Amino acid sequence: MDLFDTSVITGNLPEFWRGLWMTLQLTAVALLVGFAGAIPLAVARVSKNPAVRLPVSAYTYFFRGTPMLVQLLLIYYGAAQWEWMRAAWEEGQPFWLLFREPYFCALFAFGLNTCAYTVEIVAGSMRNTPHGEIEAAKAMGMSRFKALQRIVLPSALRRMIPSYSNEVILMLQGSAIASAVTLVDLTGAARNVYSRHFAPFESFIFVGLIYLVLTFMLVGLFKLAERRWLAHLAPRKALKTKEA
Repeated sequence: MDLFDTSVITGNLPEFWRGLWMTLQLTAVALLVGFAGAIPLAVARVSKNPAVRLPVSAYTYFFRGTPMLVQLLLIYYGAAQWEWMRAAWEEGQPFWLLFREPYFCALFAFGLNTCAYTVEIVAGSMRNTPHGEIEAAKAMGMSRFKALQRIVLPSALRRMIPSYSNEVILMLQGSAIASAVTLVDLTGAARNVYSRHFAPFESFIFVGLIYLVLTFMLVGLFKLAERRWLAHLAPRKALKTKEA
């Protein structure tokens, strides 16, 4: 018997591709939703008003301080524990019925989690905006909102690229827990293949290689983004003096 039977992989490629598509869907949609929600929340996070800042701070501390798997299980299995939620299901209210779907629960949990991390990334970049840029905006007569719109946020979004690349990669790899709520993502496909063929090396090594390729692709894309939008922050090479 071969130690590594490639026929296990080739015979189950359609299932692996479906799992890959599910993983890419979950990761991309969660990142888009999380990023869209993170921008206004990051503005609130750096606010000097405690009534605005503290609720956002509590949200980010909770979701950054607890495992994403626990958050997913709480949303998927815990929703039915609330009596008002069960009543909404019985009444057939469309939005609350979504919490019975594992796909929506996974997106909801992943979106909340990545949003919390992205809030802190954006807020940190906003706090580190060079003081000279803010003073220049004031000298131009910009209001606080206009300076935020034209100076602070664009500058923060450019400088957050290296940190955000780590969050994107962690979100991709963290999506592997989706199989805990019956979704067949890459990891779920590997488990199914393993349970049918009792071939752990073939199924999990192949899936691990797919995650590795996806990670390298993301790293390359973010490197290109850094060269495009952070070129002005790169250290300048010393000019060589020409000999006479």
